[in-house]
This record gives sequence, C-alpha cells and structure tokens, in this order.
Amino acid sequence: MIHSAARKKDENGQEVDLEFKFGVEDLRRVLELGDYDNDPTIIPECLAKGLWCRMGFTSHINGKMIKISFSHAYKFMMHCVVHSLSHRKGAYDETSDYIMNIITSLVLNRRYNISQVIFEYLKENIRAL
Repeated sequence: MIHSAARKKDENGQEVDLEFKFGVEDLRRVLELGDYDNDPTIIPECLAKGLWCRMGFTSHINGKMIKISFSHAYKFMMHCVVHSLSHRKGAYDETSDYIMNIITSLVLNRRYNISQVIFEYLKENIRAL
C-alpha cells in the first residue's frame, strides 16, 4: 500500500492536505489486466529457460538475456515489453528477470500477476526518489 498526501484548494480557497492510499487492487482495477491476487509472480526457471531455447536464444543460457540473442520473431515483442514496462532510463537491450517472466507468461499464455509486479516496482521507484 502506498500512502501519500496531496495539497488541494477547497471551496473557500483554503489549501488542505488530502491523504490517499493506493494499492495493487487499485492498479488492477484501473489497468484491467485480467490478473488475480493468487496468480503467480514467478515462473519456474526451468520452464522459462526451456522457452527461451525454443524462442531461438543463441547466447549462454545462464548469461544475460539480451534481445539480440533471440530469433527475429520474438525480438519485436521483447522490444515492446522492455520499453513499456522497464523502469530504467537506459540499457534497453538487456532484459531483467521480471521482464522475462512476463514474456514467458505471454508466450505460453499462462496466468501471471503482472499488477503485483508493476506495483512492487512502482513502490521501488518511489522510494528511490
């Protein structure tokens, strides 16, 4: 849960502080991603790495997951997911574990609690400010 406050003017022009709370259920309701609290947030590593091999991954399987190491059919999808969900300001060629979990769940059409993952990284970014 994220607790914060915002300053707003009331009807009389006086500034008042409004407290608000924002949770993963609010994120889930607004984004309408179709996931649930009991959906997994971690894909088993053997399942993910097996999928990467089927996706044409050509680099060392225990090394960094770099977009260029995948077949052309999956590079664009990975590019879109990395740019839309990555919380970095650069280094978009290397994908992190949570992005690879999202891609694995999308390709295999498996349930995944993406709202919880987005919310956790949202909290992490707020703490870093």
